[in-house]
Amino acid sequence: MKITVNIDCTPEEARAFLGLPDVAPMQAAMMKDVEQRMAQALAAADPETMLKTWLPASIQGLGELQKLFWNQMSQAAEWSGGGGAKKDKS
Repeated sequence: MKITVNIDCTPEEARAFLGLPDVAPMQAAMMKDVEQRMAQALAAADPETMLKTWLPASIQGLGELQKLFWNQMSQAAEWSGGGGAKKDKS
C-alpha cells in the first residue's frame, strides 16, 4: 500500500504549523546591523591608504623573489662549470 500526501503551504505557514518561531524580525535586525558595519568599514577603507599599506610589501616581496632567482641561477652556473664553455686560446 502506498499513500502520498501533498501539502501546499508557504514557508511561514509551515513554520507556524510545526511550532517553529518566526525569525524574520531578528533576521531584519541582524541584516541592518551588518549593513551598518559594512558601511563603516567601507568608509574607513581609503583606497590610497590601502595601496600604501599593500604596495610596498608586495614590491619588497618581488625584489626578494628576484634576488632568490638570481642567487639560484648564479649557483647553478657555478656548479655547471663557471657559466658556459670556455674558449681555448691555442
